[in-house]
Amino acid sequence: MTTSRQKMRRHVVAALSIAAILTIAPASMSGAAELGTGRNAQVPARICNVEWRKGTYQVKRLIRCAAHHWNVPGGPDMALYIANRESQFHPNAYNPSGCAGIYQHMLRYWPGRAAAYGFRGWSAFNARANIIVTMRMVSHTGWGPWGS
Repeated sequence: MTTSRQKMRRHVVAALSIAAILTIAPASMSGAAELGTGRNAQVPARICNVEWRKGTYQVKRLIRCAAHHWNVPGGPDMALYIANRESQFHPNAYNPSGCAGIYQHMLRYWPGRAAAYGFRGWSAFNARANIIVTMRMVSHTGWGPWGS
């Protein structure tokens, strides 16, 4: 017959085992973070490694790649449509209301968004950062802020 003390001991051992697994598992899953799948994970340069500074064609390639990689609603066609509507694919686009970059992020929100999606400290005028932050954001919350 099991006493309440023995039951308590088993529960404590089980709880400690679960805590150890939850502590170790994220470290062993670092491969997922390297691929930029975690919300706060940095995005390695090899994902959608397109030299956007070469012009509009390259910006569009980067948008297609990122939209496909993060499987955004509406896919690359929707991503291209919205980027064209927002900035005509110009990374230095600026709106006097305080919006900047390819997807016209409001500058007051940009630092938090950039940090949350792997580009802490990057400029909204950097097309790679602007596009990938947007695609990661849209893959989580949809096109809502852009009123698709």
